[in-house]
Amino acid sequence: MTTISGLTSTSTTSTSSSSSTTPTSGTGSAVLSSAGIGSGLDVNSIVTALVNAKKAGPQAQITDRQTQTNATLAGLASLQSGLTSLQSALSKLTLTSTFQSFGATLADTTVGSATTLSSAQPGTYSLVVNNLAAAQKRASSAYGSTTAVGDGTLTLAVGSNSVNVAVSATDTISDIAAKINGASGNPGVEATVVNGASGAQLLLSSAKTGVANGFTVTAGSGSSSGLSTLATQLNTAGSSEAKDASLSLDGIAITSASNSVSGAIDGVTLNLSAAGSTTLTVTRDNSAATDAIQGFVDAYNSYQQTVGTLSSYDSTTGQAGILLGDTTLNSVQRQISGVLSSKVAGNSIGSLAVLGITRQADGTLALDSSKLSAALDSNPSAVQDLFSGTNGYATKLNSSLDGFTSSSGVIATRQQSLNDSLTKLGTQQTQLDQRMSVYQQQLLQQYNALDTLMSQLNNTSSYLTSQLAALEATYTKTK
Repeated sequence: MTTISGLTSTSTTSTSSSSSTTPTSGTGSAVLSSAGIGSGLDVNSIVTALVNAKKAGPQAQITDRQTQTNATLAGLASLQSGLTSLQSALSKLTLTSTFQSFGATLADTTVGSATTLSSAQPGTYSLVVNNLAAAQKRASSAYGSTTAVGDGTLTLAVGSNSVNVAVSATDTISDIAAKINGASGNPGVEATVVNGASGAQLLLSSAKTGVANGFTVTAGSGSSSGLSTLATQLNTAGSSEAKDASLSLDGIAITSASNSVSGAIDGVTLNLSAAGSTTLTVTRDNSAATDAIQGFVDAYNSYQQTVGTLSSYDSTTGQAGILLGDTTLNSVQRQISGVLSSKVAGNSIGSLAVLGITRQADGTLALDSSKLSAALDSNPSAVQDLFSGTNGYATKLNSSLDGFTSSSGVIATRQQSLNDSLTKLGTQQTQLDQRMSVYQQQLLQQYNALDTLMSQLNNTSSYLTSQLAALEATYTKTK
């Protein structure tokens, strides 16, 4: 009975102990502040691993497509740049001035210089400059700086054009000069005041050289005697009268109102600076054409290098160029090759190879400058037609490339499509991130619940262990 009594007492105590422990256990689980504290599980790591595992497949697909799309865009941009540079070089080959360029020189550069247009023709001429064109100049008598000249109207005329300048009774020489220069409709007369040893003098000058640009000065009726006298002085011929330039080319007399003489020889402008005799030489200048053709070869080789990189493949590393097998790149290559390998019908040169432009083993072009120079010297018009004619290489190739490089061309269209794809991939990425965030929260809730349950089970286990130990101790003592 004693044992039974002790056992009963212990059981009662256990019940009491259990009643007091259980709330404590519940309270402990309620204040868990970090996942895994109650159970010892690393909940955050477990959840992160599960989320990453679920996300890995879709994320890899999105990332791979974004990487490939961006790589393709970069490749197309590189191709576009190469083609644009090639077209820039081609545009110079379509200009008439590239092939019709001339140089003109005067043996005696003190006599002047010369410039040319594409309409010039080679030749040598004997040039004699008798006199230069001059502007008309007239000066008044000397006046005091504050002396009033007199009132009335001054009429200044150049050819059929004229202007009336009203002069007040208090106007000085300086006032009159300012009014002439500021007159609306001034026909081409410039006024200034020269302060000489005897006083201030009004100096009028034609704005342009040549007899046709000489001026006349008259005083209107009713003008004062002082103003009329001034007009008479300024209308009296002196030592600086208007002159036309007088010259001859191979004995043919020529006059010009300007010292810049255009039209005497087609396509040549003479800029005269002094009287004298010299030789004018007009020669063809092939440097512009040579530079433009060399520029085309260089631009093509740069394009070829770009294409080589974009379509490369390293069998050792397995590394492929960004646009290897790309339909746009293949189409560009076919069209360029088709144009350059064809002949220009009706042209006496006919092909790039005859001109001295040949394709090398690596696909680049090489230029034989001696062949090109000979062709430009012997038949420059044929060289021009070979590139800029209706069926010329520059004309046809530039037209073909427009289909790829224009704002509505193939490359721009593909770039727009690829950018649209990137936008959609960005949306997919956002949606994936949102789904994974929801999934992570669900897992955290589940594992936190498990953590709480395990914590409670651990507390119960500890309690039972302690009670069993106490029971065993009591039993051993009574025995």
